[in-house]
Amino acid sequence: MKKNQDYLNILIKLNSKPNSSQRKLANELGFSLGKLNYCLNALKSKGLIKIKNFRNNKNKINYFYILTPKGISKKARLIVNFMKKKMFEYEELKRELEKKND
Repeated sequence: MKKNQDYLNILIKLNSKPNSSQRKLANELGFSLGKLNYCLNALKSKGLIKIKNFRNNKNKINYFYILTPKGISKKARLIVNFMKKKMFEYEELKRELEKKND
């Protein structure tokens, strides 16, 4: 479950900031650089993202991360599952509070 949450957070970040460096993404997500690199490679191998580098750029470390249609679909499913989980947790807390107030 934690892995899905990590993947969702990465997909959301890449969608909003596709040209961020791995170091910046890792910092914003609270990941080590190694963990982010591992996750990016996993997402790439699953066909959820494409990684392009700027070949004409003098600084060869710049990459552009693109969500594939499959990646966009997976992100949507992960968001729906996340929202379902949060709604379930909300309903559970609501029931507990109602029991305490009775």
